[in-house]
Amino acid sequence: MLTLDRLQCLGEALRDAMVTYKSNIALIEADRKRESARLTYREVRAEALRITALLQQYQVRPGDRCAILMSNQSKWLISAAGALWTGATLVPLDYKLTAPEQLALMLHCQPRALIIEYPVWRKLRELDLSGLAQTNILVTEAPDSDTLPAAVRWETSPGQAPEEVDGQRDDVACVVYSSGTGGTPKGCQLTHQNYLAQAQVLGRMYPMAESDRYFSILPTNHAIDFMCGFLVPFLMGAAVVHQRTLRPQFLGPTMKKYEVSHMALVPMLLKTLESRIRDALDELPSAQRQVIDTLIKVNDYATRREPNHALSSRILKPLHDRFGGRLKYIFCGGAFVDRGPAEFFYRIGIPVAIGYGLTEAGTVLTVNDLKPFRGDTVGKPVQGTQIEIRHPNEEGVGEVWAKGPTVMKGYLDEPELTNDAIIDGWLRTGDLGQFDPSGHLKLRGRAKNMIVTEGGKNIYPEDIEAAFDGLAGCEEFAVFAANYIWPAATMTGEQLTAVLRPAAGEAITSECLDDLRIRNGRLADFKRVTSYIVWSEEFPRTASLKVKRNVLSRHIAEAMTRDSLKELAQ
Repeated sequence: MLTLDRLQCLGEALRDAMVTYKSNIALIEADRKRESARLTYREVRAEALRITALLQQYQVRPGDRCAILMSNQSKWLISAAGALWTGATLVPLDYKLTAPEQLALMLHCQPRALIIEYPVWRKLRELDLSGLAQTNILVTEAPDSDTLPAAVRWETSPGQAPEEVDGQRDDVACVVYSSGTGGTPKGCQLTHQNYLAQAQVLGRMYPMAESDRYFSILPTNHAIDFMCGFLVPFLMGAAVVHQRTLRPQFLGPTMKKYEVSHMALVPMLLKTLESRIRDALDELPSAQRQVIDTLIKVNDYATRREPNHALSSRILKPLHDRFGGRLKYIFCGGAFVDRGPAEFFYRIGIPVAIGYGLTEAGTVLTVNDLKPFRGDTVGKPVQGTQIEIRHPNEEGVGEVWAKGPTVMKGYLDEPELTNDAIIDGWLRTGDLGQFDPSGHLKLRGRAKNMIVTEGGKNIYPEDIEAAFDGLAGCEEFAVFAANYIWPAATMTGEQLTAVLRPAAGEAITSECLDDLRIRNGRLADFKRVTSYIVWSEEFPRTASLKVKRNVLSRHIAEAMTRDSLKELAQ
């Protein structure tokens, strides 16, 4: 049983775990079919302390921020532990963002140190980094031919011994950005208390044995993988497996070779796996397919009340062998999970634990405990968390508000945004939902102007607008989630739409639409506007000239239907 009540910070928790499980394998790293690293907890601790000493040598002090910008690898976790032992605040950054987007977030949080992998550093250093003059940069795996004039090699031996510093529960452990790649950066300040409370709840609901192995596929900067692929397995003495390339042809062999028992996916990846299994089943001879279908029905009946991995892995051994034979759980969240793929995996004996949360509240607010499995809900509130449905309609659907030990301290340097998001300790999620008679939460749409992609990306339309400043022939311009203007009882099929206002008395020109398409094409595909409408009235604005989005969206909804949307063909 995981007990973290007596501990004050993540650094203390990790240190205790690394001493307790010192002989266990902690990290395994594979590069295609070759194993490139295997470290015990004792060895991880020694490496992490080296990073602690190196950071302290470069004047990283308690309360300073340390950004980490790396793909999934053992050095990410080692660096995080080392930084936490300096008393620093981690800033996990998304290595898949563009270099300008990454720089914008660092200019906002001003880290004292940046730990970055060499390929990402090569792109970042081409930009003007004068705004990061006080940031010490540690680069991993840089070739000897690069002298790194503005940085230090991660592998450097420090000239001093480390001094481990423990924080307090109310100290900020991480600043995690939920958005801000084009507009106002939203750096969620999550405390040691937030993480320790979440780890304790999840560790008790889904305990990991020392022999278990977690396959880290999602980026570790993602809230799910940071918790499920770092904190929980480390605090329970299990091993974490990283695959430096995530090409599909290498995933199966890695899972089989290292007997992976747990993994987390976003809905998009879950659907991809389901599709591949169904395709393989469709290729079977008719008689063999009938046998498999019968065995799936037998397993479905036998595990209706709760999962039974030992039984399912015997009944459906060929299907389980595709995942290495030991996969017990798939954790899924970060975006809305369609019940179809989740129910399919449960029928074949690999349960999907569906959770609901947001960056502002740690990893999950609700999760399905699988007793029994429910693919049509996001589960019940986890221990210690309260969920309320505010201002429900006649069907009981209203905005989801949450309160509990995992709710963030607030947004970094954004008191106005914080006060809008947290009221009397309650977090306004911006999601619409209702409780069913059994106390499970069902999500029914969004009450705020945002979308979440199947890949788990939060897209705030306001952040996209910067890409369209000065749009040719357009007097005013705004971007909305279509479901925000015309609420729909769904969490899928969301799209971004542009509201265009031409000069008074004029029509939108082909020049304007061509300019819109060109700029749109420069954005990442998941950020692109897919439709537009033309609006003839001036946008309502505040005294500070900000668009009153709620007023504008209400006026549009009163005057137009969703059928008014025009497709923005590329």
